[in-house]
Amino acid sequence: MKHALLVDDLPDALAIVEAATLAAFEGVQCSSAHGVREALALIDTQPFELALVDLSLGDGHGRDVIQRLSQRQPDCAIVVSTIHDDDENLFQALQAGAQGYLLKDHPIPWLTSQLRGIVQGQPPLSPAIARRLLRHFQSTPSRGQHTVAGEEQLSTREREVLGLLAQGVRIADIGESLGISRHTVGDHVKKIYRKLNISSRAEAALRARGMGLA
Repeated sequence: MKHALLVDDLPDALAIVEAATLAAFEGVQCSSAHGVREALALIDTQPFELALVDLSLGDGHGRDVIQRLSQRQPDCAIVVSTIHDDDENLFQALQAGAQGYLLKDHPIPWLTSQLRGIVQGQPPLSPAIARRLLRHFQSTPSRGQHTVAGEEQLSTREREVLGLLAQGVRIADIGESLGISRHTVGDHVKKIYRKLNISSRAEAALRARGMGLA
């Protein structure tokens, strides 16, 4: 990780995520934004490999930052850092493109270890959030039936892409590894998400683990 974007309107919270980021990735350069407008301006002017985004910002919702990042910089690892643990904020953030979801009440060493796991393809998730995701999938029979069928419909190539995606491999690197273009990889990812009825890399990682692909 060379460049990280940290978005939070509370100085103390910003200091915590910055400390965890600096501890996790030696030499990383952190750019801070205190609101949506400031964050969007940074996204449009410089590349980032990592972003930690709060959801409740003084001038808007962090979901807008996540969505812009996922569209403009699809290889950026986007992680929510928030106090909100409700379904609405969680799933809206994942649908917007977040690849991890951390609650702010964890100590810095724990946050650091979660951020380091990104390199090994481990989506950073607070335990309470991971349990909420599992309960969501387990408590929705129609969705569960759909995803089981979706797993069976994945082609061999889509399984390869899903496995690499779950390991945190960048889209461009997946294409290079498999000898296909990044646009073809993008098409495979869209089909995988549709077949498995998911909308984020974090969900993809969970499903890949359940299928023995990661």
